[in-house]
Amino acid sequence: MVKPVLVISENGDVRRTRRSPVPDKACIEAQDLARAAAAEIGRPEWVGEHLGTQVEDNRLVTHFFECLDPAYPGWHYAVTVVRAARAKYVTVNESVLLPGPNALIAPEWLPWKERLRPGDLGVGDLLPAPADDERLMPGYAQIADEELAEDGEDKQMLWELGLGRARVLSEAGREAAAKRWYSGPSGPHSPIASAAPAKCATCGFMVPLAGELRQMFGVCANEYAPDDGRVVSLDHGCGAHSEAALPETGAEPLTPVVDEMGYDTIVFDDTSELELVSSEQQTRK
Repeated sequence: MVKPVLVISENGDVRRTRRSPVPDKACIEAQDLARAAAAEIGRPEWVGEHLGTQVEDNRLVTHFFECLDPAYPGWHYAVTVVRAARAKYVTVNESVLLPGPNALIAPEWLPWKERLRPGDLGVGDLLPAPADDERLMPGYAQIADEELAEDGEDKQMLWELGLGRARVLSEAGREAAAKRWYSGPSGPHSPIASAAPAKCATCGFMVPLAGELRQMFGVCANEYAPDDGRVVSLDHGCGAHSEAALPETGAEPLTPVVDEMGYDTIVFDDTSELELVSSEQQTRK
């Protein structure tokens, strides 16, 4: 460690210079004292070999020992010893356990909002959306019921416009959702979509979404499809397409099988029939 000191020149100017501390022999030789201090914060069998020393300041030296604790691989004990001015004995100033370059340490702390991942929300959990959530924007003002005729009120249109909702999806929220859905397993690049006979855009079980997202996405309504009840892209697909059909196979003629190895024994009670067959064969020849 290099310590800055003040130096006064001959003309009276004061300037700062850096001077290395002088190693203290007594502090450097106090390995046994440092080892005993390290054993106090752990166990004697966990204090390994002496790894070296570091001069912190004048009469201030840190000793490093290997840590053999199986729970702290790659860590080391650091014991700082000090000797007062004009003192004969060295004392312990500090004893700590420090991680090395290959030590197993806990990850950097993050707020719970940044640690949260999709799927972490469970039953009974609450996840309030912050007031400055960029995925949301204020909805349109609510129209009083008395100002609308009950028969002429288009409730679906009012819902899509955001009437009655405090906040609706912003452009950033729609873009984030579209990117997440399109690049996910229900997009066009999944293995099941690559092997599908046709796209979801031509499937009768596809229910289009409302608003701008209907240009790219819909909801699968086929109970036998793997994406039933989920958002799928229009260029997604699976084998449960409404127009999927089994490939036609032509009828192949059956080839008769002739047994040329075996034979059957036939016993005739009347041999006159055999003589008649034999005479007919000789006549044809």
